[in-house]
Amino acid sequence: MAKIKPSKGAPYARIMGVGGYRPTRVVPNEVILEKIDSSDEWIRSRSGIATRHWASPEETVTAMSVEAAGKALADAGVSPEQIGGVIVSTVSHFKQTPAVATEIADRITSGKPAAFDISAGCAGFGYGLTLAKGMVVEGSAEYVLVIGVERLSDLTDLEDRATAFLFGDGAGAVVVGPSQEPQIGPTVWGSEGDKSETIKQTVPWTDYRDGTVERFPAITQEGQAVFRWAVFEMAKVAQQALDAAGITAADLDVFIPHQANMRIIDSMVKTLKLPEHVTVARDVETTGNTSAASIPLAMERLLATGQAKSGDTALVIGFGAGLVYAATVVTLP
Repeated sequence: MAKIKPSKGAPYARIMGVGGYRPTRVVPNEVILEKIDSSDEWIRSRSGIATRHWASPEETVTAMSVEAAGKALADAGVSPEQIGGVIVSTVSHFKQTPAVATEIADRITSGKPAAFDISAGCAGFGYGLTLAKGMVVEGSAEYVLVIGVERLSDLTDLEDRATAFLFGDGAGAVVVGPSQEPQIGPTVWGSEGDKSETIKQTVPWTDYRDGTVERFPAITQEGQAVFRWAVFEMAKVAQQALDAAGITAADLDVFIPHQANMRIIDSMVKTLKLPEHVTVARDVETTGNTSAASIPLAMERLLATGQAKSGDTALVIGFGAGLVYAATVVTLP
C-alpha cells in the first residue's frame, strides 16, 4: 500500500476580519401592515423587529456578497488573490447551478479558489465557519472567505400574518486564516429532521412551474414550535459549545445568537444565565431575520459600534430550517 503524504496546514484557525452589507432600502413595520391585519406594537412585542432591509433588483445575492467580502478582506488585511476558498451559505439564490460562490469568487479575485455553496438555513454561517476552519488546518487553503447572504424578501409571503414581518436581506462575510493558538473552538452541530415541517418552503419549485399552485413559493413556519425548540433545546447546544471550548458563561464577553427574533434571544440569555457583563447581539431590531447572514452581520455591527472589541471571546449559535444547528466559541477579529 502506498503511503499518502500528510497534510501540512496551520496549527489552528481564526477569524481575521468581518464585513457586512445591508441593502439601502429600510422597510418599517408600517409597510408590512399594509397587507396584514396587525399593528406595530404587536410586531415589536412578538419579534422585537422595528425595521428590516429589502434589496433592490440591483442588490443581488452576488452583489451583496461581493460588497461584504471586500470589507472582510480589508478588515483582515488579506488580498483577494490570497483567498484559497469561498464558501457561501444561502437559501435564496434561485439558480440551482452553478454555485453562486463561483460567480462571487470570479468577481473578487483573479485566482482560482475552491468555491461552493451550502444550504443549512439559519445555521449556515456556523456550518461554513466549521468547514473553513477545517480547510485552513488541513492545509487545502490558507485563507477562506465564509459568506452568509440572503434575499429573503423574495421568499416572504406578505399576506402571511405569522411571517410577513420577520425577514430581511443582507450579506455578512468573514475571512478565516491561520493561527498559532485556538481561536475557533470545537463546533457542536447537528440536525433534527423529524421537525423539518416547522420551518419550510411552502411548495417545491416544480409545483409552481407546472401550474399546480398559483402563488410563488414562500417560507412558512410554526412559530410556537420553533420558539420552544430554540429556547430550550438550543440553549443546551450553546452550553455544550461552552463546555467543548473549556470555558464557562462567566468567561464570555459577547453572545451572538442567530437573529431570529428578540423574544428567542432574550429567553436564551435567561436560560443560559449569562452574566450582565456579556454583550448580547440584538441586531434583529433593525435588520430583521436574515437567516445565514444574521450572525456575521450582527458581529460586524457590534465591532463597528464599539459594543465589542477585537480579542473578545464570543459564543455564536445558529439554528433554523432542517431543523439544523451549529454553535462554537470564537475570538473576535
